[in-house]
Amino acid sequence: MLRRIAILAFAIAPIAATAAQPAPDKRIRQVMERPEFAHALWGMEFYDLGARKTVSAVNRDQLFVPGSTTKLVSTGTALQLLGADHQFHTRVYRTGPIRNGTVEGDLVLVAAGDPNLSGREQEDGTYAFIDQDHSYGGQPLPTDPLSTLRHLAQQIAAKGVTRVTGQVIVDASLFREGQRELGTRIVMSPVVINDNVIDIVVAPGARAGDAATVTVKPQTSYLTVSANLITVDSGAPAGVRTVEDSTDRDHRVLVMTGRVPRGAPSNPRWSIPVPSRFGEVAVSEVLNEAGVRVIPRLASRAVDRVRLSASYVDSMLVAEHVSLPLAAAARVVLKTSQNLHASNFPLLVGAIAPGHDSTKTGFDLAREWLTREGLDLGGAVQGDGAGGDAFFSPAFMTRYLAMIATKPYAGAFRAALPVLGKDGTLAQIQVNAPAAGKVFAKTGTFGSYDPLNRRQIVHGKGLAGYFTSKSGREIAFAIYVNNVSVATGDPAIVAGQALGEIASIAWETIK
Repeated sequence: MLRRIAILAFAIAPIAATAAQPAPDKRIRQVMERPEFAHALWGMEFYDLGARKTVSAVNRDQLFVPGSTTKLVSTGTALQLLGADHQFHTRVYRTGPIRNGTVEGDLVLVAAGDPNLSGREQEDGTYAFIDQDHSYGGQPLPTDPLSTLRHLAQQIAAKGVTRVTGQVIVDASLFREGQRELGTRIVMSPVVINDNVIDIVVAPGARAGDAATVTVKPQTSYLTVSANLITVDSGAPAGVRTVEDSTDRDHRVLVMTGRVPRGAPSNPRWSIPVPSRFGEVAVSEVLNEAGVRVIPRLASRAVDRVRLSASYVDSMLVAEHVSLPLAAAARVVLKTSQNLHASNFPLLVGAIAPGHDSTKTGFDLAREWLTREGLDLGGAVQGDGAGGDAFFSPAFMTRYLAMIATKPYAGAFRAALPVLGKDGTLAQIQVNAPAAGKVFAKTGTFGSYDPLNRRQIVHGKGLAGYFTSKSGREIAFAIYVNNVSVATGDPAIVAGQALGEIASIAWETIK
């Protein structure tokens, strides 16, 4: 998913199919012609991977707002150019000698772009996820979000280190930190701890009038939440006011007041404004808990990264975390539509792709690769990794998916996709449809508020991926509907269910 306030202007051809675009099944056309889509624009293509031909299509060559189906391109590009087996090595170095348990110098964590410095890693070699990611207000994982940092701290303590005369520094120079990705507005950085958010879980009381409880995760001195929230009846509207009352930028205070209705806990997660600074505070605290006395970098201290980099040698290494392969990280990105991870991918590709020219961006490298693969980039426009600034044609997307299906990592890519009616962002879409459990596809949503009509409008809703039809044909598909506004209800849900229904009909009817 990806929502953002935006004004978009573009022209898309009428729905009518041409002779070169075999019309979709009558049942699919009936979905497209429903009253809720009277002002919407449709585009789609179903492409037979074995026969290498179009089965049916509508406006397949026109550009559409794709939402987070953009992540298919960002993720595939990262798998190709970095390698599906690429592992991120997050290392901690000392800048001085160790004498009698004391590091005479600093400890420097060098950010390598690992998107999962968190509690996601599982013993089975996969990363855990929850269908609605905490970046979108879902619940956090039940694990410790600082577990990776604690492991680094334990390695340092195991070397007999008990004190550091200098400070903890996070070197986040791999690419520029500070830009907010265009969907959830979380800060992009080469250091990603707990997806660069702090979870604030608000649990209503059992009865109206009871105080709600607030749990902050992870707990560090970087953020304190002071809450006075009262539970009200489940039918009553919520009314929570959150104010940052801070004079120290390294120790933020949020004050929450108001009322929350009875029901399930919510998570108005807080975006960490400076991830590298949060890392310095969090690493210092887990080190102290592990018995290593140290302080975070003094805020007034400027960091000379050229000088620090002289210490980035094996003899000065004191701790290291090696991530799971990138193919495992792709599962989190695609299943949950993880905006921050996907937004970082073009920056990572531009920074660390093997043999790349440092004058080229990640998008330059992506264009070169896609061109070598023979794809027509006239059907693609991309300005970010997650889908806040992109346009794709259905034909480009299906040909892209067909190309990915030939790669060694094709199986991992397909397995990373949400499954219709089963998991990820498709968990609640067409759960009882005949094709539930048989369609593997990435969702996408891009919308804004319409003040004139006081309702939401979906500029772009998309669904793209694969299925093996009931008749046994291997199909790559892309379905887009743009500009959906409904009198009642959530247009994103209305459009999402319709796209899932179309995919299910196609699974049934393609012969």
